[in-house]
This record gives sequence, C-alpha cells and structure tokens, in this order.
Amino acid sequence: MSITLVTGGSGLIGSAIKRLGLPNMVFLSRKDGDLTDFNQTVKLFKKHRPAKVIHLAAQVGGIGGNMIHSGEYFRNNIMININVLEAARLTGVKKLISFMSTCVFPDKCPYPLNEKDLHNGPPHPSNFGYAYAKRMLEVQSSAYNSEWGCNYIIAIPTNIYGPNDNFNFTDGHVVPSLIHKCYLAKKNNTDLVVWGSGKPLRELVLTDDIAKLALWMLDNYKESAPIIFTSGIETSIRDLVLVIAKKMGFTGKIVFDGSKPDGQFRKPSDGTKLKKYLPDFKFTPVDGGIEQTVNWFVENYPKVRK
Repeated sequence: MSITLVTGGSGLIGSAIKRLGLPNMVFLSRKDGDLTDFNQTVKLFKKHRPAKVIHLAAQVGGIGGNMIHSGEYFRNNIMININVLEAARLTGVKKLISFMSTCVFPDKCPYPLNEKDLHNGPPHPSNFGYAYAKRMLEVQSSAYNSEWGCNYIIAIPTNIYGPNDNFNFTDGHVVPSLIHKCYLAKKNNTDLVVWGSGKPLRELVLTDDIAKLALWMLDNYKESAPIIFTSGIETSIRDLVLVIAKKMGFTGKIVFDGSKPDGQFRKPSDGTKLKKYLPDFKFTPVDGGIEQTVNWFVENYPKVRK
C-alpha cells in the first residue's frame, strides 16, 4: 500500500484535501508530533513510511503576525522545512511537494510575478522573516534534488481562503480576519473597522481548488521548477469587505483605518505555466467561495481556529 503523507493535515489546505476522502492518505497535525524537533519528525516518517508527501506544515499569519513575530516565523519555518525534507530523504520518499506563497516574492518585482523571479530581490519588509524562510525551502529542495536525486518540488499559491482557516485577528490572513471581524461587528452592533485604505488588490483562491491542484501536481507535474497556482483575477480589499458584509448580512458602518498598514499594494502573478498544463481548470468565483466560507464560519463558531 502506497501512503501519501500530508503535513499540516488539520490546516487550511490539509483539511480541504481530507474532505476529498481519498484512500491511503495520512494527515499529520501538531498533536502527532513537533516538526521543529528533528527526532520527532524522523520518527513520524519511519512510522508511516510514505511514498509521497504533501508538505503544508508552517507557521503563518497576516500582516500583524508577521511584523510582530518575524524572528519566530523565520526560526520555526526554517526548522520545520529542514526536518521534513531531511526525514523524507532518509526514509526514501519518492516525491514531495512543498507549499510556499506569492507573498515571499521580491517587493520590487516585475508584474505579473513569475516563478523565475522568486529570488530576485528582498521581500516586503512586513513579512521578511517568513518570506526568507520559505524561500530557503525552494533552495533546500533544489540542493537535495541536485546532490541526492530527490524529487522535491514547489507549489506557490496566491492568497488562499476557505473553511477551517485561521480566523485569529493577529495571525490570520486577510479573508478569515475580515470574516471574524464582520461577524463580531454584526453580533455586537458596532462598526466594522478594516486595516488600511481598502485599495490593495489580492488574487484570492478557494482552498478546495488548491487541494485539487495539489493532487494533480503530485501525480502529473514533472518539472523541477516551481509552479504558481493562481486564478489571475484580482479583488480589492474594499470589494472583498463588501462581499463579506453582504454574505454575513452586516448592514452597519464600514470604516477603513488609514493609520494601519496596507502591506503590498498588489502582487499579480503569472498563471501561464498552470494554464499550459490545465487550460480548462475552473477556479471558484470569489463571491461563491466567500459565501461558502462565511456559512462554514457561522455554523462552526465559536469552535473555529482563532
């Protein structure tokens, strides 16, 4: 029996893969072991002996979390990635996909973001610790492929959202944080206060779409170079807030706090490579994806990750 191991199995993408109900999948979460500990990581790999790995485990967050915990994010992500890839090598894993994010690209970068530009300059200062740690994941994968003939590759999705996201205000990304804020504003009959001007643009992709692409990549993608997962459609933060408010049934006042940082204004990415492989793949429209996520949040509150 050929096992596929998913690290970060209880997270956003991991839970989406789990919902597909495929056989011979093992999902690891923090309760199974600490991936910042090398001995625990090797023990887990020896226990399950996976043939393939989807590596999702990471410490992630939004603007607030990245600015406050830049050292912690760098340290923990470096340790997780070094341990997982080395444990995979030692136990003979045949193929491993690791996930990065378009937020790790250089701040001063030609648009649309292209896979070849990943290391061509420093990242945005708001997330430099996380970004450099994630970039080293690509470097480690390339080095292992070169010296030991491993088959370790990188997927780079744009802004992912969906059910089972982290809805924490500090550590959560923009979509889950806004959903949580909107829910509380409606519940407490207060204004909905949003960080920044609302003008920045983001490419938003539902986690269920990323889960399908990850499984496609595991079986079909043969290149060693990274591949970007993007719909190519940008949505402004202001429009995102309005969609969330509509789906939540919030009719109160929305305030954009310009004293708070916007982060990068936009970071459109190049989906040419993905379209070459999957020209007919249909991404879930933001309106439908936000409705699905809001409904899940309301049904599961207060037991959501926060």
